[in-house]
Amino acid sequence: MRSKKLRDFVFRLHRYIGLAVGLIAIIIGLTGSLLVFHDEISEFLLHRQIGTINHNGERLPVEVILNQVKTAYTNQPDVTIDRIYISAKPNAPAVVVPRKQDTDLAELYVNPYNGAIIGNSQKIFSERFFSVVYELHYSLLAGKTGYAIAGIAALLMCILSITGIVLWPGWRKLLNGFKIKLDAHPKRVNFDIHKVAGIVTAIFIALTGFTGFCWNFSDFTNPIIYAVTFTNKSASEPVSKLIPGKTPLELIDQLKTARATFPNAMLGTIYFPRKPQDALSIRFKLPQDDDENGQSYVYLDQYTGKVLRVDNILETPLGDRVLNSFEPLHYGTFGGLPTRILYVFVGLAPLILFITGFVMWWYRRKSTSKLLKEAIFIETLSKNAQK
Repeated sequence: MRSKKLRDFVFRLHRYIGLAVGLIAIIIGLTGSLLVFHDEISEFLLHRQIGTINHNGERLPVEVILNQVKTAYTNQPDVTIDRIYISAKPNAPAVVVPRKQDTDLAELYVNPYNGAIIGNSQKIFSERFFSVVYELHYSLLAGKTGYAIAGIAALLMCILSITGIVLWPGWRKLLNGFKIKLDAHPKRVNFDIHKVAGIVTAIFIALTGFTGFCWNFSDFTNPIIYAVTFTNKSASEPVSKLIPGKTPLELIDQLKTARATFPNAMLGTIYFPRKPQDALSIRFKLPQDDDENGQSYVYLDQYTGKVLRVDNILETPLGDRVLNSFEPLHYGTFGGLPTRILYVFVGLAPLILFITGFVMWWYRRKSTSKLLKEAIFIETLSKNAQK
């Protein structure tokens, strides 16, 4: 009896969460599918704009590339360089992001072998398109309010997946849980599609939902993850010590210090200080690191060159490793190309599940309404008979 009551409760919870969060889940899912191969699509279209980069010879030093870019903004002294990405691919451009006040400008694509600016992101439609898709995915294009709504919806999607797994009929007979009877009544076919699509994608929807919730509410979830894993929270962002009258060190000297920290690593990204007290942050990719851009950092005092902090991905505490695992779990990169293709279909699942779930709710509603009418009719007949 208790088991039936519990199942009925889970069923109602599953149904009402699905109806409540369905449309938002569809938006998040479809945009997520579009973003799975964002990098490959953007790279293809980028090379159509800038052509082929001949990679004969050595790349120019980073400081030379930056000087070339700075000359393009000679007449705009309020424009600074915010960051530069150095790709590991020999035929890829260096990407420089200028910044004006508190706003990033269009990314500039620079030939790393001759320093020529060969394009910018403003001229690539796909970049503008994907920037809108990305904002729609994580904030529903509604700013901070949308950011919170998307985070709550992500958590509800996770709960929806768990309740769906509990309700899956395959627990009674495994084969029935994966069978779709196409020659049955439409009501049965609809149910079969719902149960199969749900169980195949449930784990992945739960993972993407949970990680999305944790990201959107990181101020709340990160301390919990650190506490559960008995990990001391990472130290606050390193700061440079202000020295009156002293200007920041040359980048070439800073890079020597940083490279000495990770001698076998590949330079990935340089994040320049935005404020006088900020540190210079340099990102590296270690040979053992699976992330294409690297996950190890060196923070330097911009005035003295002192190493303020080193984040080595191979020595990361458990709490940080858990947080770092969210990215491959959310984007589906943990299994290479097969899981990324799978995640395209995972993104389509909320649409399929909402439609089939709504149809089931509609059938049930019609049946309940019909039974209610019959009961009222019988009661009316009974009263008339008594008269």
